[in-house]
Amino acid sequence: MTTFLRSRLKPLRRLIRLLLCVSALGAASHAQALCLPALCSCSVVVTNIVFAAYNPMAFGTTDSTGTIKVTCGGVVGLLIPFTVDLGTGGGSSFATRRMASGANTLSYNVYGDSNYTTVWGDGTNSTGRGAGSVTLDAVGLTPGLVFTVYGRIPGRQLTVPPGTYTDSLTITVTYQ
Repeated sequence: MTTFLRSRLKPLRRLIRLLLCVSALGAASHAQALCLPALCSCSVVVTNIVFAAYNPMAFGTTDSTGTIKVTCGGVVGLLIPFTVDLGTGGGSSFATRRMASGANTLSYNVYGDSNYTTVWGDGTNSTGRGAGSVTLDAVGLTPGLVFTVYGRIPGRQLTVPPGTYTDSLTITVTYQ
């Protein structure tokens, strides 16, 4: 490619980038904007839910919390709405999540509210989901949006033997 052609393409590339930025900013003034890989990217950082020792003879619940933080970067002023869904983990449904220690299981669930009333799932079967939006600031970043996840183990699971019980939930962030 000749120097003449290269020098003509540089301003064209800049113009294309500028047009992408302008169209993205125009979209940001509306209620929602599309988070395309060329315009933004987001990441998720999780703090695990770690329960205290569980006593199967206790009548009360064992509660703990964790967090999900969604942070985005990209075109300044771009509004990025999204939802956060949690999978069923080792259970067969949102209503019956289970931690496992070998073949043994311990029932638990996770909630989106501190009253432990809305099971956090994918918005189906009466479950809730996390939802929010972030607007990219002057340097094209967000401070992030933090969701608290409330975990609860019901009391009186009398047949649960001692052990280390674990489960993993898939987190799905969907940009809208």
